[in-house]
Amino acid sequence: MYYALIWLVIKAEGTGNKKNIYMATKSLLIVLLAAFFSTSILAQEAGDIPNGVLANRVSIAPRNVLSMFRQAGMDPVNHELTESEKEKVEKAFATLPPLHQKILKEHLLSISFMDNMPNTALTSPVATTSATKMFNITFRAGILSETISEWATWKENTCFERSTDPEFEISIDAGELDAIQYVLLHEATHVVDAVLTITPHPNDSEELVDPTPFTKNIWYTMNVPTEAFINPLLEKTRFRSGNTVAISSAPEIYGALQETPFVSLYGMASWFEDIAELVTIYHLTDKLDQPFRISVRKHNREVASFEPMKNKLVKKRLKQIKTFY
Repeated sequence: MYYALIWLVIKAEGTGNKKNIYMATKSLLIVLLAAFFSTSILAQEAGDIPNGVLANRVSIAPRNVLSMFRQAGMDPVNHELTESEKEKVEKAFATLPPLHQKILKEHLLSISFMDNMPNTALTSPVATTSATKMFNITFRAGILSETISEWATWKENTCFERSTDPEFEISIDAGELDAIQYVLLHEATHVVDAVLTITPHPNDSEELVDPTPFTKNIWYTMNVPTEAFINPLLEKTRFRSGNTVAISSAPEIYGALQETPFVSLYGMASWFEDIAELVTIYHLTDKLDQPFRISVRKHNREVASFEPMKNKLVKKRLKQIKTFY
């Protein structure tokens, strides 16, 4: 059950005063580490494995998810989907790769949407009367009104402090598809990974384990890259350190990222996020024919850019995600 905690800690993206809420949520989730190992404390009890259409598995978020956010001083509430939102969810499921759809039909118990949720999404294990691994995915409902470009731009900007350098701007062109399509694919990849063990699932983040083909020569431990891909500048970024950096350093940061096999700063958080980001951005660009390009501008003039799927080091890894296709 440990992987749910890992995703929680990394995914605390925050709203409002993003940095403060991120750090507060992260601290709370670390405190809850022991509790996550006890399914009797936090798991949502469930009966039979559901059948039928994936998009129809919408339900109220598990009690433990609501409780966790409320203990952090937040007040998320269940969101009732409108008809147009239901259509967006149906479309998002329809655009998933076949393997994702197959695994979710067997292992996705429910999906939930909440307002006032501090992070974008959360995948968590669910205890059932069956031996089959089952999961719930909870989404911040606000993403249903955003495009991938809008949501990805917002998220990328949470990595940087712009107030001292307002002349800089970061944006992501990822097309006009609904943000739920990107986020669902990312979260669904976590479920596929958990079921098929495409990345190792150690009992401790610092445990040395035998690599899988996906992590070999890329990761040393769950959240530490191999020495070849540790860069002092990248280690200061938010999903490595928990801290924001000056936006004026963005050109150098994306230049450094270009020298790694990671598709995003978020993908550097752990090998769980690495595989989810790689599969999602590959599917978005190669299968859905959408762009994914990060642009850094100063005084409205582009001074740096990053297109992960044009990176030779990233391309070398595509053979490792053939499992998904």
